[in-house]
Amino acid sequence: MSNNLVPFHRPSIGAEELEAVRQVLESRWLTTGPVTQQFEREFAAYVGAKHALAVNSCTAALHLALDAAGIGKDDEVLVPTYSFTATAEVVTYLGARPVLCESLPGEFNIDPNDAERRITDKTKAIIAVHIAGQPCNLQALRSLADRHRLCLIEDAAHALPATYAGRRIGRISEFTAFSFYATKTITTGEGGMLTTEDDDWARRIKTMRLHGISGDAWKRYSTEGSWFYEVVDAGYKDNMPDLLAAVGLAQLKKADSFHRRRCVIAERYLEAFASIHELELPPVTDNRADHSWHLFILRLMPDGLGIGRNEFITELKAAGISTSVHFIPLHLHPFYAHRYRYAHGDMPHAEDAYSRCLSLPIFPDMTETEIEQVIAVVQATAVNNRVRLFAAA
Repeated sequence: MSNNLVPFHRPSIGAEELEAVRQVLESRWLTTGPVTQQFEREFAAYVGAKHALAVNSCTAALHLALDAAGIGKDDEVLVPTYSFTATAEVVTYLGARPVLCESLPGEFNIDPNDAERRITDKTKAIIAVHIAGQPCNLQALRSLADRHRLCLIEDAAHALPATYAGRRIGRISEFTAFSFYATKTITTGEGGMLTTEDDDWARRIKTMRLHGISGDAWKRYSTEGSWFYEVVDAGYKDNMPDLLAAVGLAQLKKADSFHRRRCVIAERYLEAFASIHELELPPVTDNRADHSWHLFILRLMPDGLGIGRNEFITELKAAGISTSVHFIPLHLHPFYAHRYRYAHGDMPHAEDAYSRCLSLPIFPDMTETEIEQVIAVVQATAVNNRVRLFAAA
């Protein structure tokens, strides 16, 4: 194995984040408080949303969105099978059923036509996931939601700062959930944000994210608050502490520069791999900057290679390139297969994408040497394993 390992991800943390954390520590106010509120205001302004509510994960944001939308026992929610389990598991928290949907042919995102075929009189919402940071067809999904009176929720864990039809993701649908996990386009280590335009929903989310306590519960420990509070519902423990919000504020100020760097790296990859017929490039729109480029997902063309995806990954690792796979379709996991009676072959487009895909390193701190190393190793691995070489031998 190469001694110069290119990691799959390396968080871009600098002096600004360290200083922000130091200030919070010196303030002696560590949990949810004024820094979290500032992060919410600045995030809302950044994406153009009316309300932004900070929480401890994107999973919590999705859960709170479903709660605010009134999803309950025996309801159904349309969810793409090509996603991380959090997208679907939150539906089960409320006693509802996740109804898994197929991917678009040749792509990763949810197929609106397949989703429509799965609607029943129990269907109450759709969760659309912008895989890798490529926006879904929100026009088609909006039309579908309106025709069937469904709530449209965006899982934008990958999609900051993606745009759709000239509008930034986060201000388009009823709810949009973002992730600040360690590998995301901006990070707080763990954390998330939920945006909405609706005042009533925002009040509900604000209450439910901290034990169902009315008002600014955290202020009861401050000079401007009171010890008295009322529990108005059985809420959750989903709040974001000021320590993490401080990191988020520093990261948010860099979001545009991070995105520009990701776009540069993506263009380098797209150009370098365009002539390698054994590699299928990620789906892109005419304006590639609409994509957040959280992930760069290649798909192998199996007829052109003498090895499969797993062996390809092993060879990259041996040559010093770390990769990952996004995602194993949910209907192939034991829980969803057994609980909801899914099986191999149910969603061939998603299964095909999964069987051939691997995600390359793409992060703002990548050096030119690392970028060139990734390109060279991927090209060499593809060329060295071409089927015609085996046939000639």
